[in-house]
Amino acid sequence: MVSRTVILGGLVITAADEVHADVLVEDGRVAALAAHGSQAAAGWSGSADHVIDAAQKYVIPGGVDAHTHMEMPFGGTQASDTFETGTRAAAWGGTTTIIDFAIQPKGGSLMAGIDTWHGKAEGKCAIDYAFHMIMSDVNASSLKEMDRLVESGVSSFKLFTAYPGVFLSDDGQILRAMQRAASNGGLVMTHAENGPAIDVLVEQALARGERDPRYHGEVRKALLEAEATHRVIRLSQVAGAPLYVVHVSAQEAVAELMRARDDGLPVFGETCPQYLFLSTDNLAEPEFEGAKYVCSTPLRPAEHQAALWRGLRTNDLQVVSTDHCPFCFKGQKELGRGDFSKIPNGMPGVENRMDLLHQAVVDGHIGRRRWIEIACAAPARMFGLYPKKGTIAPGADADIVIYDPHAEQIMSADTHHMNVDYSAYEGKRVTGRVETVLSRGIPVIDHRDYVGHAGHGAYVPRGICQYAQ
Repeated sequence: MVSRTVILGGLVITAADEVHADVLVEDGRVAALAAHGSQAAAGWSGSADHVIDAAQKYVIPGGVDAHTHMEMPFGGTQASDTFETGTRAAAWGGTTTIIDFAIQPKGGSLMAGIDTWHGKAEGKCAIDYAFHMIMSDVNASSLKEMDRLVESGVSSFKLFTAYPGVFLSDDGQILRAMQRAASNGGLVMTHAENGPAIDVLVEQALARGERDPRYHGEVRKALLEAEATHRVIRLSQVAGAPLYVVHVSAQEAVAELMRARDDGLPVFGETCPQYLFLSTDNLAEPEFEGAKYVCSTPLRPAEHQAALWRGLRTNDLQVVSTDHCPFCFKGQKELGRGDFSKIPNGMPGVENRMDLLHQAVVDGHIGRRRWIEIACAAPARMFGLYPKKGTIAPGADADIVIYDPHAEQIMSADTHHMNVDYSAYEGKRVTGRVETVLSRGIPVIDHRDYVGHAGHGAYVPRGICQYAQ
């Protein structure tokens, strides 16, 4: 029995186009689009199981958040969102696919890390999910495993120039991983900060008695982000491999990416809403409140935001992800009272991204199609999910959001659905709100009611980066 849903009267917005059209969904996929009121669309309605009225609304692809950390262990605790609570919150925010990070255990195999993350996520997710692989131990065995992972649908590998003793890989290890990716079609992602230098500055700051959260931002210098960004770009050039730099926050790092791209290198960059909307002023909030905003790379002075917005407009930055890694203020962020270096690094945001970026449209930073590009289509292309995800076109998964561009809301921990006791955007007024969300044609949010369930979300194996082929 074919299940049919028709979405009537909305403005369909993709990265490529804006068109007033009706959308036919059959068995979880987009079957067709037709001009609103056309004979074809009229015929669909008569045989539909469900009709959704999208008049005066946008009809957009479900968001693809390519950078989340559900249940991630860090600093003696773990991220407060489970795959169940985190994917439910993502759906409330109009995101229908996340790509989370599985972690290779030190001394263990990549497959052991993937198996652990499958165990965490399977049967729990409200929306579809995929995995990247964090390589914490680059050696002959794990390099061989990279080939197997690419073949099985885990085609991106994250390496760190930060966190000595935990995730740090040296330049030789990073180069070897990049060389392997060059041969197997994988994409190396890097957290680009000079970790050993930062550790020196942390030690010196603590010795001076500088212990408040604001010093987290002061020791993680923008120049050390730029230096590491430059270094991984040159290593990728030597290896002949594409490169994706995660959570770019500093204008100096954007400049490194721009220079590389101007030289024609396959180098890509991601930023996050916290760097676009928050700043070191938040880190400096009194009474330890600044701990809520501790993440790495850190928040920067507000003047860096202009370079990030410009990078998004010029396509020197291609993707906005959240780096969603929430820790509650009480009991988790508080682990760093009296020592900023012990504050768990990470912020909540998976529910806020689509709305914040729509506010950027309202504010004139980006256009509507660019909103969909950086939040849906580009992450899907970057990580081998397009056109299954990231667009509304015949054959695509019917991951569709009915979005009310006129509704106003005030962001608050009192009303969000993330499993964390504060909002990074508390009190922020934004225009635009998710009304209804379909995941593979099935309602997850229906007129602001959650109607989904744990286990609906399916694991999605990925192809290779479509920008680097």
